[in-house]
Amino acid sequence: METTTADSIILQKTRELCQTILDQPEFQTIRQQIDSFMANDEVKLQYQLLSERGEYLRHKQHQGLALSDEEIGDFETQREQFVNNPVARGFLDAQQEMHKVQESVGQYVNKTFELGRLPNPEDFDSGSCGHGCGCQH
Repeated sequence: METTTADSIILQKTRELCQTILDQPEFQTIRQQIDSFMANDEVKLQYQLLSERGEYLRHKQHQGLALSDEEIGDFETQREQFVNNPVARGFLDAQQEMHKVQESVGQYVNKTFELGRLPNPEDFDSGSCGHGCGCQH
């Protein structure tokens, strides 16, 4: 029964954290950038085609096949056109910011488990994410 109570408290605090994230002005900007991207079929198609092309080129390289200068040039042209589109750039920036928040929260929780206490800022200055994280720090 204690586990259920502890889980409820953890869930409650997790929901509070999520609400705090939602309440941040930066989150509203991130959400707007994602919504703008999702509402733009042309940019979504451009993203899909760029992703597929990148995957094709990676697969080709993985098979040991050489990429032609034309293939590389075409991909780079498509990529530049995409990242120079303000809606696409906003989407990429929003993804990066969301990833930073997720990574920060995850590192904090992981460090808490690792140390068995609430981490201090200096606990993160060691250049390592923790024992066995595999990040190569």
